[in-house]
Amino acid sequence: MRRKPVYTADVLRLLPIPMFTTADAAKLVPDDNMFLYRAAKKGYVKRIANRVYWNVLFSPTPPTVEQVTCFVRQPSYISCEWALHYHGVLLQSPTVCTAVTLHSGIGKRSTLRFGDYCIEYSRMAEKLYLFSEIVSLDGVLMATPEKALLDTIYLRRRIPFHDELEVEGLGKEKLKNLSALYPKSVQRNIISLSER
Repeated sequence: MRRKPVYTADVLRLLPIPMFTTADAAKLVPDDNMFLYRAAKKGYVKRIANRVYWNVLFSPTPPTVEQVTCFVRQPSYISCEWALHYHGVLLQSPTVCTAVTLHSGIGKRSTLRFGDYCIEYSRMAEKLYLFSEIVSLDGVLMATPEKALLDTIYLRRRIPFHDELEVEGLGKEKLKNLSALYPKSVQRNIISLSER
C-alpha cells in the first residue's frame, strides 16, 4: 500500500507558531531531521537554537527576543538589566537579555545569540525563584522590578549601573522583605542603595 505524501505546508500548519521544537516535528513526520532540512532549504523555517525553529511560513514576523528567551529554556523568566530597563528602572538599553532558569542542563551559565542580542541563562536555586514575583506579560515571564534588582545584585555580586538606576519607583519595604530571602551580601547592597 502506498503511503500518502506529506506536504511541508500541511505539517507546518499543525506546528506551534511562531516557534516549535524538533520534538514537535517528530510527532508529525517519520524523519524530522530530513523534514526540517528540506523546510529550511525552502525558507519555510529558520533555526533559532539547537532543536528550536521559527515557523516562517505561518509566522512571517520573527519572534521577539523575550519570546525566544523564555521558549528555549523552560522554565525561565527574564530578569536583571533587561527587566529593569523594561520596568523603567534602568535608563540604559541593554544588549544582553538575562533569563533565570531552574534548568539543570546548562551548568552555571549559558549564552545564545539571537539577531543583535545575546541571551544569557543563569541558573538559580529554587528557593530564590519566587514565583509570586514573576509576572506574565504577553506570554513572556518577567521578574517584577524589585526581583529583577535583587537577581542582578545576586548574579553580578554588585549593583551595576548604580548611577543610572531610577529606584524611586521601587517598593522599599518590598525590597527589604524580599532581600531577606537572599544572601547577606545582597541585603547589604540593598541597604546601601536605600541610603542614597
